[in-house]
Amino acid sequence: MARVAVVTGGTRGIGAAISIGLKEAGYQVAANFGGNEEAAAKFSEATGIKAYKWSVADYEGCEAGIKLVEADLGPVEILVNNAGITRDAMFHRMTVQQWNDVIDTNLHGVFNMTHPVYPGMRERKWGRIINISSINGQKGQAGQTNYSASKSGDLGFTKALAQEGARFGVTVNAVCPGYIGTEMVRAIDEKVLNDKIIPQIPVGRLGEPEEIARCVAFLASDDAGFITGSTISANGGQFFV
Repeated sequence: MARVAVVTGGTRGIGAAISIGLKEAGYQVAANFGGNEEAAAKFSEATGIKAYKWSVADYEGCEAGIKLVEADLGPVEILVNNAGITRDAMFHRMTVQQWNDVIDTNLHGVFNMTHPVYPGMRERKWGRIINISSINGQKGQAGQTNYSASKSGDLGFTKALAQEGARFGVTVNAVCPGYIGTEMVRAIDEKVLNDKIIPQIPVGRLGEPEEIARCVAFLASDDAGFITGSTISANGGQFFV
């Protein structure tokens, strides 16, 4: 029986590429989404990957969603915490709501999803938890104190839980994408993209969602069993750790 993988935010952008990549690698994939039902329906129709709706910011919703996935497919053995949002503003103009929205989804969401599946992984002595952080969680970014804090928090979570899970066969790793050519990034004004963003990337181009998906597929595999607490920086050389 193929191992079951859950990808949060798994029907659009990087998450969709991860869902497809894991399916192609032979896993049974459940793609979580939070709001865009039309996009989720199109994704499922095109890929055959079932989409499940719940908010990662809601712990009880995560518990219920995971139970539904497990009833349909079996125990969750691979979790990709990809769901994330932005509410950008310079700090002196940032509202409490903008701060809380981002922390609730990007950081609390990682806890909310991981906490229900971790005990089963621990008992079965095998599991893969892969957290999608960001280059801006590594270096910070003006106008994104909320986002950078949440993504940096994901890295601390990764390193701490990796130490707890290691002797139970549960690896916990992170991927930090740089600027990836998703629909959201490609919607940026072409002049800004070409004159300000791409020149900062030494390889001279945006990354592709599939390149992040390949990082995740490797970390999810048996071949990556000796790798835990690590971060793959997939940013075209824009920032070195």
